Amino acid sequence: MRDLRQDMGFAQDANNDRLWGAMPMHPVTVPLLAMTLFMLAANVPNEGEERGRILIKANCSGCHAVGRADVSPMPDAPPLREVHQRYPVEHLAEALAEGLTTGHQGKPAFRFDAREVNDIIEYLKSLER
Repeated sequence: MRDLRQDMGFAQDANNDRLWGAMPMHPVTVPLLAMTLFMLAANVPNEGEERGRILIKANCSGCHAVGRADVSPMPDAPPLREVHQRYPVEHLAEALAEGLTTGHQGKPAFRFDAREVNDIIEYLKSLER
């Protein structure tokens, strides 16, 4: 009778009584595991990006779409995911630090500290991906 461990592809030592590691010995196992871990890590936002998302949502979502697929509450307010198509988002750093006062009438003025500016830029850049 075959051992279930053999059917699952686990290697055994010469004594045939212990598993030689916890991973099946199929040729695709290690690359598949590495790819899975890489994809999971790539989808986890870093802390700055997450802080930027929170700041953008709190300050901009009243007018703009702030995510990857949402619709702007105000039809004339462009989705922030499209900002990078108009100019590099890094160019917003100075305006965010000094205070955004341009735009449509009635738009509130925003001013952010250096860390917040970096976090917002990081979040906006994440929308490019």
